[in-house]
Amino acid sequence: MVGSALAPFLSGAGHDVCRLVRSAGLQGSTRWNPDDGTIDRAGIEGCDAVVHLAGENIAGGRWTAARKARIRDSRVRGTRFLSETLAGMARPPRVLVSASAIGYYGDRGNELLFEGSGTGTGFLPDVCRQWEVATDPAMRKGIRVVQIRIGVVLSSKGGALGKMLLPFKMGVGGKVGSGEQYMSWITLSDLCAVILHCIETETMHGPVNAVSPVPVTNLEFTRTLGRVLSRPTVFPLPGFAARLVFGEMADGLLLASARVEPAKLLAAGFSFQHRDLESALRVVLSIPA
Repeated sequence: MVGSALAPFLSGAGHDVCRLVRSAGLQGSTRWNPDDGTIDRAGIEGCDAVVHLAGENIAGGRWTAARKARIRDSRVRGTRFLSETLAGMARPPRVLVSASAIGYYGDRGNELLFEGSGTGTGFLPDVCRQWEVATDPAMRKGIRVVQIRIGVVLSSKGGALGKMLLPFKMGVGGKVGSGEQYMSWITLSDLCAVILHCIETETMHGPVNAVSPVPVTNLEFTRTLGRVLSRPTVFPLPGFAARLVFGEMADGLLLASARVEPAKLLAAGFSFQHRDLESALRVVLSIPA
């Protein structure tokens, strides 16, 4: 979802974009397969920047042992393979922008979290920590590495909001658990702008929180989405029911609280197009006020 929006965004900003893809035939693309360790180096040799977003969908199903292994390996092995490939080039890129996630922080209640806040405990924090460490080969080569810790991406085309739209439009949406857990969000268009900012700004390096400056609780998000859609939000999903349906994934994604501040972006003067949740949802869903 992010890559499909990012490529035309970068092209529109005057950049030449080459996509790294697994299958042949896409114009303007280069093949790679991190599972078997193959990549067409000639296709990316001399590129100025590389943006790495690949990873197994963490919300694609219950977290069985096999799915958790795919979630971890797709991020850690793929990132390490790409980083080692870039480090071995005669003309490596100047910058690698590699995805991470605010899952790094774990379930932290209402604690305000910055890039320097420590990692949490549990499956997602462990994955995110290993994911970021996997960029070390590129960093040791002297490539400027930015790890963008992405929050809940708002888009009508997929992601968390895409999954929520049908029940909310049917009037059966509601808060999850207590509703007090924080959701740190960002619109897809702002995320694309963040990535471009990280590419172009030489002072940006290390972890960068890619979230709006105004996180909200799940209850606030629920009420706001209901108001935008003109639907009631009176059907809560209790925590125990979420765990019955989704298992461990419920605690990791639906019930965990991460109140994240984009401190580095704000300090660097980045201007968010969407700071207010209601106006952001109206833009994303094309619903006028």
